[in-house]
Amino acid sequence: MTERVLYGYYRSSAAYRVRIALNLKDLAYRQQPVNLLKGEQRDPAYLALNPQGLVPALLDNGQLLTQSLAICEYLDEAYPDTLALLPAGLMERARVRALALSICADIHPLHNARVLKYLEAELGQDEAQKNQWIRHWIATGFTALEQQLAARPASYACAEQPGLLDVCLVPQVFAARRFGVDLAVFPHIVRVDAALAALPAFAVAHPAQQADAV
Repeated sequence: MTERVLYGYYRSSAAYRVRIALNLKDLAYRQQPVNLLKGEQRDPAYLALNPQGLVPALLDNGQLLTQSLAICEYLDEAYPDTLALLPAGLMERARVRALALSICADIHPLHNARVLKYLEAELGQDEAQKNQWIRHWIATGFTALEQQLAARPASYACAEQPGLLDVCLVPQVFAARRFGVDLAVFPHIVRVDAALAALPAFAVAHPAQQADAV
């Protein structure tokens, strides 16, 4: 059987998503650390693997996949006999994808390492200014997401079992806490995150549990 390898960084939200998805799908994998702080994503060997120089990248069945949402949907389609990350209904799948993208496309990219480095190096923003930027964009995104989730409450983000939106939500809440976002104004998001934290698939994917993959 071909080894499944996840290239990632322990604190990367995108890699965190894929760890959760692999765990929910009960798929074994080995982690290959790519230390973003040391610039290992720009090493020629890694760029030959993934020319974008981003994490995560997943090697599965001899094929390389990139971009966390694409990887998660691949896993759902390639391994249909395990827990489904997307609901069965057409409109429900569209809703989950839209909410997941509101995190992965509208919130997370504005505070990833490349953006923060540009703010500092090119625009002269100091640490306090960068953190203000991060908190603003996370809070802006969470304000809309809180309303959308609270309008249709469930045990988890969208349903009575965890799925793709939960995979995206938990890493974003971790980032929000890391950067000091006031989560008291997002009670529904906090409740869902707490419920998910009790599930093994999410607990073992937490950055604090990745000592061997730093």
